[in-house]
Amino acid sequence: MSQRGLEALLHPKSIAVLGASQQPGRAGHLMMSNLLAGGFNGPVLPVTPRYIAVCGVMAYPDIASLPLPPDLAILCTHAKRNLPLLEALGQRGCKTAIILSSSPEQFAELKACAQRYAMRLLGPNSLGLLAPWQSVNASFSPLPIQKGKLAFVSQSAAVANTVLDWAQQREIGFSYFIALGDSLDINIDDLLDFLARNAKTSAILLYLENISDARRFLSAARSASRNKPILVIKSGRSQQAQILLNSPLGLDAAYDAAIQRAGLLRVQDTHELFSAVETLSHMHPLRGERLMIVSNGVAPAAMALDELLSRNGKLAILGEESLAQLGSALPEFIRTDNPLDLRDDATPQRYLVAIKALLDSHDYDALLLIHAPSTAAPGGTTAEYLIEALHQHPRGKRITLLTNWCGEYSSQQARRLFTEAGIPTYRTPEGAVTAFMQMVEYRRNQKQLKETPAMPSDLTANTADAHRLIHQALAKGATQLDTYEVQPILLAYDLSTLPTWIAKDSAEAVHIAEKIGYPVALKLRSPDIPHKSEVQGVMLYLRTANEVQHAAEAIFDRVKHTYPLARIHGLLVQNMAYRAGAQELRITVEQDAIFGPLIMLGEGGSEWGHENQAAVALPPLNMALARYLVLQAVKGGKIYGRSALRPLDILGLSRLLVQVSHLILDCPEITRLNIHPVLACGSEFTLLDVSMHIAPFSGDPQARLAIRPYPQELEESIALKDGSQCLCRPILPEDEPALKHFIDRVTKEDLYYRYFSEINEFTHDDLANMTQIDYDREMAFVAVRGEEIIGVTRSMSDPDNTDAEFAVLVRSDLKGLGLGRQLLEKMIAYARAHGLHRLMGITMPNNRGMITLAQRLDFDIDVQLKDGIVNLILPLHADGRQ
Repeated sequence: MSQRGLEALLHPKSIAVLGASQQPGRAGHLMMSNLLAGGFNGPVLPVTPRYIAVCGVMAYPDIASLPLPPDLAILCTHAKRNLPLLEALGQRGCKTAIILSSSPEQFAELKACAQRYAMRLLGPNSLGLLAPWQSVNASFSPLPIQKGKLAFVSQSAAVANTVLDWAQQREIGFSYFIALGDSLDINIDDLLDFLARNAKTSAILLYLENISDARRFLSAARSASRNKPILVIKSGRSQQAQILLNSPLGLDAAYDAAIQRAGLLRVQDTHELFSAVETLSHMHPLRGERLMIVSNGVAPAAMALDELLSRNGKLAILGEESLAQLGSALPEFIRTDNPLDLRDDATPQRYLVAIKALLDSHDYDALLLIHAPSTAAPGGTTAEYLIEALHQHPRGKRITLLTNWCGEYSSQQARRLFTEAGIPTYRTPEGAVTAFMQMVEYRRNQKQLKETPAMPSDLTANTADAHRLIHQALAKGATQLDTYEVQPILLAYDLSTLPTWIAKDSAEAVHIAEKIGYPVALKLRSPDIPHKSEVQGVMLYLRTANEVQHAAEAIFDRVKHTYPLARIHGLLVQNMAYRAGAQELRITVEQDAIFGPLIMLGEGGSEWGHENQAAVALPPLNMALARYLVLQAVKGGKIYGRSALRPLDILGLSRLLVQVSHLILDCPEITRLNIHPVLACGSEFTLLDVSMHIAPFSGDPQARLAIRPYPQELEESIALKDGSQCLCRPILPEDEPALKHFIDRVTKEDLYYRYFSEINEFTHDDLANMTQIDYDREMAFVAVRGEEIIGVTRSMSDPDNTDAEFAVLVRSDLKGLGLGRQLLEKMIAYARAHGLHRLMGITMPNNRGMITLAQRLDFDIDVQLKDGIVNLILPLHADGRQ
């Protein structure tokens, strides 16, 4: 996520073209032509010993003769010259380079050379980049590019060219258009951090083939998506396609889970991408998920409705007031309903009165207008009427409106009018609904990103016991544990298993099964019985009370010297109850080559395909994230919302998933976990059959995770001057209510010192951004006494992990207890251990308490009276002092 050199690449002040040529068709000639045609207003420096000038610009014979070190160099020469040219550029002080072509054999040397001179590389095998706001066309694209608010980043030159061609036809502009090539140095996460801060960029489009570092990508994506919409198209859904793309083999569902977790939106193909670009160009925020459909024909409305329902969309239900308004405005033969069919003889006036009536309604969240070619309502005229009505109505600018003008020839004028008016328009009813559902999915993902999660208050785990049991098994050479070997580990995490009768030997098992008339249905080993290889378990599928009684008597006949009949009968009744009313689910944990552990949820069954029969999530899970996983599984048809007898307990299942997540986080030795089936019966969830694969593990347990979990190791008890104790720990998403209560007890003056402005109220989104942090790039410590937060310190590091800005806030009525100093010392220690070079803060000259504290902790104090601020700077290492 390094930002070093990116300003020189994406906003260069001078550009050198190595291998510039006068010969049309050569890469060096095309690059020079595009740079000059783009209107770049800085020096363009062609480098070639063959020509005195290229495209009318004086050329230089070699890099050493350049009049200044270029910000950006573009290598258009044969690949065999890359290394000596890059070396010469480094010696000359060049900051960035685009390598248009290279063989993989060169990659390691190219990267080492660039690192030696702190030079950034785009590519190799990159199409280049276009930055229209800077008048830069440093690419092979023969097409001009308009200025716009969309940034497009692609790992494929072919896809980039296709999108450029399409955007030219649709007159859609871009802030940046970047082809990454092989991403030897600059990667998607670097560009996400840059584009998230770029004022000219309002939305980001990504074409991905693979991700090299899941942690870095998710960290950058989660940060950027809080500020700007990000759309992703990811190819390589099948393993065959992954092989073709030379990408690491992995589950495509893992990409879905990661994209959702980061608050992004995934589209499935280039058609959906183009549709999403149309939507993003003109999108109003979606308030909810209810769609109202208006059409001048029942068939297009039916196609839209079918698409909506197939995607689990919601059709708006109009209230009595809305129905009355429509009824009074429309002819009596028009049935006021949703979809609203205006009939094929609908005139522009009929469209107009219907839309005016609906604009006053709050019974829907988005409005889809469909128009089929009609002599009664010419497409262009109808569009003009509607655009004018929207401009005049008070809600016209706030309503989420989508239009579908069917056909091609007769609809061209209308679609152009809608585009000019900033209204998204689509060629088919299905395309319009697809765009709407993309907006719905994006809204859901953003809600997931910002929702306040909760953890079960009574969640317990005996991690020490689990570690001891796993290490004992590994010491014996075990790599796979069966149900009864896993059971003690599961019980350490309050995960229950169903009592199953275990026979003392195979003869007893066969005898019981034969006497009852049931086959041996399940073979299990018990660590509590000697000669485990001979022991088999009997799982009896009992349906009636008589069968239970007969089974209990048969077992008692063999083991009456050990167990009373009542206990045997009770176990069998419990088995029967579960089997009769339970829903069979399956929970699996698999290791993905890119994203690490994945938690999968699906229906029980002998055959289970991960790609299409399971909902997938990335750990760590809390109750909110686990609930999203369950709802996703239900809506996607991966599991049923109820068993034969009762509804599924979603909260209970969510809790179980959170427990599994904790087990996987705490025990990195677990490489695979298969719970099949999980019997869901009311609020009881029982793990009937479990297998666990284990392997020795060394190193940082968190490094295997795509998302860094809560760093519990940073928790610390601290003593205040009044003798009381409080817990200083990293902030949690669940702290949102307590944080709001804390802020309510801070005076306006202290808040003004902290935020440099008067803040009347913090919204839910504000508080979510404060509590739901990415521990990889941000840290906030809260001091908690009882259930109350009494102090907060936070720091945000730059993407290069060099500098971090800090702030401290203590509850106003608790000053003087030494809490502020302890919080800041905690942050200094963390920043130093995290490898940061400097900790910086800004306060006001009147905030004497903060300035005095900073002086005592050896901060450099820089008073800027003209600006009314005081800079506080603490070098953390020897090279951090300027």
